[in-house]
Amino acid sequence: MMDFSRNGALAGLLLLAACNQPTTSEQAAGTARTSASPDSTQAATTTAMPTSTSFGTAPDGTEVQLYTLTNAHGLKATITTYGGTLTSLLTPDKNGQLGDVVLGFDNLEGYTSESYLKEGPYFGALIGRYGNRIAKGKFTLDGKEYTLAKNNGANTLHGGKKGFDKVVWQAQPGTSADGQTLTLTYLSKDGEEGYPGNLTVKVVYTLTNDDALRLDYSATTDKATPLNLTNHSYFNLNHGQAKNALDHVLTLKADRFTVVDATLIPTGELRPVQGTPMDFRQPHAIGERIAQVPGEAPGGYDHNWVLADKLRTTPEVAATVYEPVSGRTMEVLTDQPGVQFYSGNFLKGNLTGKGNTAYVKNYGFCLETQHFPDSPNQPTFPSTILQPGQTFHSTTEYRFGVRK
Repeated sequence: MMDFSRNGALAGLLLLAACNQPTTSEQAAGTARTSASPDSTQAATTTAMPTSTSFGTAPDGTEVQLYTLTNAHGLKATITTYGGTLTSLLTPDKNGQLGDVVLGFDNLEGYTSESYLKEGPYFGALIGRYGNRIAKGKFTLDGKEYTLAKNNGANTLHGGKKGFDKVVWQAQPGTSADGQTLTLTYLSKDGEEGYPGNLTVKVVYTLTNDDALRLDYSATTDKATPLNLTNHSYFNLNHGQAKNALDHVLTLKADRFTVVDATLIPTGELRPVQGTPMDFRQPHAIGERIAQVPGEAPGGYDHNWVLADKLRTTPEVAATVYEPVSGRTMEVLTDQPGVQFYSGNFLKGNLTGKGNTAYVKNYGFCLETQHFPDSPNQPTFPSTILQPGQTFHSTTEYRFGVRK
């Protein structure tokens, strides 16, 4: 069983040190991490607190807030307490012009509408108690079978019918040495959506002054429970200026992926990517081989890539993305053993988001850092069971730059 307890402070220090060094992928791609500000003498830190405004009322009557985090270079992230959702993320292009690089809506009604709930894209939301799918909505733990809420055919997806994406989180804005922060907490009670244990979850968003959005996750429980936390942001690095995200150039540092069946449940096989359209060890445009993706995921990519055989001690670069028109780049660093790359196959154009944009098939893509799907039913996969007395810690960072 995987050890969920480790020294989060040490990991944070190591990550900070790593952030100050150019990565191999940056060197290979010629990535220049630049500021949106033309003034190179601008202060490297900011002490101002995040700002907040009302974002409406959740379906259960709870007041919802929207927080804005800004860094020293003018990057901005807006996060709502409804679902812990990242609603916008403004980063500069190669000309220094800020643009929003994530899909979402300008108002709460977009995230609570009947059409959105029916399509279920989970734009920008925090996902739990278990991200991705659990087969047939069941698992056995310590000799007891648990039945979960089914919301994806015969399976459970992203925590069930009312996962962490549909609850209102408690929020505390703040600052750190790295930049402005927003700390979100939620108590998932014993039996919620069928999961055992009172689970206390904390997620800290930090918009760093070196142009990254970092998510630090932690959790404790009073009963053994499966846990798989992630964020479900859809990225389009030329959002508002592109018809889709198929021209984005992706690199994934993984030599295996989890083979899935027709319902996207893993078969247990970890297949080498060599010689398949799943091989992104060298850069490829997302749309270059998308028509060759095996029939298990109709219409494109929706698979978990294997980054490691267990939770790593510090975040490492898992993926890099380059959008050639805007020049924007994004690196994804994580300590998780897997990443779900999803090419927005099930977007249907029924949802109109920011800028009156219709979100059609492949308009955005996700890189969901996580454990493997259906791990509670897959004994050969790294364990996702959190035990009482342990504290789960994990960090994922989305680091932005440009290539000119």
